[in-house]
Amino acid sequence: MISNRFLRTIATKRSHLISTNTTRCFSFSFVGPKELNDILKKDLVGDKPRSEVADLWYSFHEEKDNVHGLVMKGEDASTVLSRAASSPFFIQPVFRDDGYFMLISQFFEPSHFIMAYLEDYKMDPSAAQPLLTFSVFDDYAEEKDLTLVRADVLNKGIEDAEGLKIVKNMLDKYSLEDEYMDVYAFNKKPETFDFDDFISQQNQKWKTDQQTVDGN
Repeated sequence: MISNRFLRTIATKRSHLISTNTTRCFSFSFVGPKELNDILKKDLVGDKPRSEVADLWYSFHEEKDNVHGLVMKGEDASTVLSRAASSPFFIQPVFRDDGYFMLISQFFEPSHFIMAYLEDYKMDPSAAQPLLTFSVFDDYAEEKDLTLVRADVLNKGIEDAEGLKIVKNMLDKYSLEDEYMDVYAFNKKPETFDFDDFISQQNQKWKTDQQTVDGN
């Protein structure tokens, strides 16, 4: 189990390194599609309405293993991307029957998030390997009020359903005002970040999401 003291140390170091522009980062290149047109041929869907583009996005991804397509409102893209640029690091617990383990995320402009085991990051940030990635595409944010999100689960250490929940939780953390306060504190004011409360809230949310899945 990762201690709160260790997580506070990580947050404090991240804040200091970011402020001095000497931060150590993941060294690998983003492996997912880097532009929306790599997934969706924009010249073929440019004149289609929002609902149809969203349906195409969902349909394209639902038949693929370890890949997810999500849809958000157009304004969410600006919120998520601007906040991520300002607060590029965060953590996300993954809960299982015997407890939880922690992932750490880093945002790479213009639109990509990479997530790895926090323990690997602790050992060597430049050697930590990605477990999942996701991108927030704002190409249709203004024109169609549509944000398209692509998530790729890259490592078998993360189950497909877990990957989807992780990405949804991360998007909530950056898009929702109340939730973003945790991200802001982690990056800017680590001494105010309440790890116990964060873990408790995420555990409850994880259970609620699982109950929803089981109910379906």
